[in-house]
Amino acid sequence: MILSELKCVNQRQRGFSLVEVLIALVVLSVGMLGVAGLYVQSMQASRTSMLRHHAVILAGDVADRIRANPRAGVAYQGAGQDNNCVGGYVNCDESAMASHDILLWKQQAADTLPNGDVQVTYNDSGDLPMYSILVIWSEPGASTQPFYSLSIPVLPI
Repeated sequence: MILSELKCVNQRQRGFSLVEVLIALVVLSVGMLGVAGLYVQSMQASRTSMLRHHAVILAGDVADRIRANPRAGVAYQGAGQDNNCVGGYVNCDESAMASHDILLWKQQAADTLPNGDVQVTYNDSGDLPMYSILVIWSEPGASTQPFYSLSIPVLPI
């Protein structure tokens, strides 16, 4: 008798019930929402990383140009100007080359960084003249403005 009751119970339960399917769908949807949120955070982190990379490359370019023109000094704190120093076959002095470099940096910062800007300060009060390079930009959703700074000593030749 017990064997026949077990056969009867086993024959009635075939497949899934509607409640089980709905619970499985809810669990699957919560998991997919988690994956989507993780994907969005990954994309934001990737964008931040790319912008920081551009800032580091730009600061390195600024430092290299300053090292190539070590006697410009305070001229790197001025405004940028197109003096045809590069490719214009014009013999530029140190300050003209510095103002041309500033123009190029400002263009590169505007092209590669959102609201990007480069600021250079010169300090010759210590043993070695120091240049401080500050690259700033803005990121959507950031509470503070991100920046990258670099200080380099340069001996005038």
